[in-house]
Amino acid sequence: MDFQLHLETDTVEQASPSPAVCAAPEESIRNVLRLLREAQTGAAMVCRDEKLLGLCTERDLVRYLASEGNLGASVSTIMVRDPVALQPQDSLATAITLMAGRGFRQLPVVDAAGRILGVLNATGILHYLVQHFPKVVYTLPPAPHHKTSEREGA
Repeated sequence: MDFQLHLETDTVEQASPSPAVCAAPEESIRNVLRLLREAQTGAAMVCRDEKLLGLCTERDLVRYLASEGNLGASVSTIMVRDPVALQPQDSLATAITLMAGRGFRQLPVVDAAGRILGVLNATGILHYLVQHFPKVVYTLPPAPHHKTSEREGA
């Protein structure tokens, strides 16, 4: 079975995108931080009427708080506008290429009208890989390329 074929033909939908944590553009940064903490996730989708307008990640929040620190400001002041997004029928190869090449940890998944459907993250892709190669993943030693520094035995 050719692994590359699966990445080219299997879709983003098959990697189980997580439910999106959504915030309105006028939501305060304080409330967005609270939402992220409660959902234990690293990104909030900024939406109006389910339509994706922007994305606010932990990295964006840390960068902002390190420079200004106004927790009462609206999330729209720091969100990434018109973020790169996937559609459910996009291939996993496309998603992995975007994530690896551009340093994304989460990618929004939207329908043709731009409505948020979920978020694909590295964990979803990892679970997809484990489902396809459980024997390889589960039988690896803790340090597969470990070399002893000293000779064992007497």
